[in-house]
Amino acid sequence: MKNENIVELKGISVAFGGEKVLDDFNLEIKDKEFVTLLGPSGCGKTTTLRLIAGFLEPDGGDVIFEGRRINDLPGYKRHVNTIFQRYALFPHLNVYENVAFGLRIKKLPEKEIKAKVTEMLALVNLSGLEKRNIDTLSGGQQQRVAIARAIANHPRVLLLDEPLAALDLKLRKDMQKELKKMQEQLGITFIFVTHDQEEALTMSDRVVVMNNGKIQQVGTPQDIYNEPLNAFVADFIGESNIVDGKMLRDFYVEFSGQRFDCLDKGFEPDEPVDVVVRPEDVDIVAPDKGMLTGVVTSVAFLGVHYEIIVDIGGFKWMIQTTDEHFEGDRVGLYIEPDAIHIMKKSEYSGLYGDYSSYSEEIDHLSDADYGEEDGGE
Repeated sequence: MKNENIVELKGISVAFGGEKVLDDFNLEIKDKEFVTLLGPSGCGKTTTLRLIAGFLEPDGGDVIFEGRRINDLPGYKRHVNTIFQRYALFPHLNVYENVAFGLRIKKLPEKEIKAKVTEMLALVNLSGLEKRNIDTLSGGQQQRVAIARAIANHPRVLLLDEPLAALDLKLRKDMQKELKKMQEQLGITFIFVTHDQEEALTMSDRVVVMNNGKIQQVGTPQDIYNEPLNAFVADFIGESNIVDGKMLRDFYVEFSGQRFDCLDKGFEPDEPVDVVVRPEDVDIVAPDKGMLTGVVTSVAFLGVHYEIIVDIGGFKWMIQTTDEHFEGDRVGLYIEPDAIHIMKKSEYSGLYGDYSSYSEEIDHLSDADYGEEDGGE
């Protein structure tokens, strides 16, 4: 049976202080789907979540829930629950009472509440911790209490706003797997917000890549990674070498002064294009065996592989390889046709994909922003 849309956003526009945050925004989310809204701070993802939750009304367009327009329906009347980055647990209530809170508001019989809380705590692996105070729990355990409380009311849709951002890396990875498993067990729709591309690729049925209040691409994690529509998506989802090219004819492209067979077609003859080659798809070979040749300008060992920057005619390529190479080595690059992906030129052309200014430090510094919510949203 085909899943019907549970949430539809049609022609949505939202502005704060005269500045457009969402602009003619259209999105369909199917029942029982795990959808992730992915993008940098300020791109509109938290605003999208708040529209669905009922914390915000759009300036224009319609929010549709199960086929019904709900723009004016207050949040507490929607079959939706939200888990925030700061879990908003009640510090004066123990684990049991936190999970029971929403059920008590509904005035359910005590026996029913007990059965439901017990079931929810078992689902999030917290059985036996009913009497524990919230402030004695680890971040991961608090996260689980927040999830148990949110799903105790059986919402049709669960909204998750960067809920793993405060956890350390290993716990975050564990929780990614658990969230996906829970979503499948519960059979409810999860709409998840993150700026972390690995998180999005790991958990989602579909990923919605956003920037500047607009959707850049929607697709499965595999589609988004292997077939990015523009340079922004290619750069945001993993590392990418993005070079200027010219599509000479179907299946034949020119870039970096050389001509290559590729698998793409449907472009105009000699159409200017952006060419994406993922760092893991390039083989480093002897200079005389390479389709391109260049000089290694930096080498970083990352445990699983080396990250090597190669200067080819002034453009810095990133290559990921398990073979060791050294600064100053002259090397060849060998690129198979299926490693070359052709994209149409866009407003993002020329902005990404050259590793001239690349450094691990800059990368880690930008990660420090992850705790911030979408700026001004």
